Amino acid sequence: MPELLAQHVDGHLAAARGMAALLPAVEATADLLIETFTRGGTLYTVGNGGSAADAQHLTGELIGHYRRDRRPLPAVTLTTDATVMTCIANDYVYDDVFARQVQALARRGDVVAAFTTSGNSPNVVGALQAAQTNGAVTVLFGGGDGGKAAAYADHLLLAPSTETPRIQEIHTLMLHMISDKVDAWAAA
Repeated sequence: MPELLAQHVDGHLAAARGMAALLPAVEATADLLIETFTRGGTLYTVGNGGSAADAQHLTGELIGHYRRDRRPLPAVTLTTDATVMTCIANDYVYDDVFARQVQALARRGDVVAAFTTSGNSPNVVGALQAAQTNGAVTVLFGGGDGGKAAAYADHLLLAPSTETPRIQEIHTLMLHMISDKVDAWAAA
């Protein structure tokens, strides 16, 4: 058992070391959000399962705060309205649960950020496609090569791993780094 747990630590450390190469992309994403909020835009986030939790985590850091008392920032997680999600899934298909919401809400000047470990969830890919069609800027928090979703991302934040736990750990690190920079800007 200790060997199994040690493998988790080794995998985490390897992925964390790979973050050095991603620092410019993480900073560019934080700058994108700052520009978006400065212009009065909104961030919309999506994801499934653990990635839905990561999407909601980022939204919570922006509406609440990360480390500084400051004004709330406009962010919405599209997984949190059970009535809308089940309506779309029932009346259309589950693959449309995010795209339909993005079509209704996201506009030019907004950002749609998708969290996905595989990059191949049809509902996430559809959300990014809909966002680009509406003129919103897209950000992909992914892993590996980003899967099919990478083709619809204006900004790629790909964790340096193909293992779901490591990808999610790095997503949390990235969203904390972004939150810290945005938080400092909003508190200034």
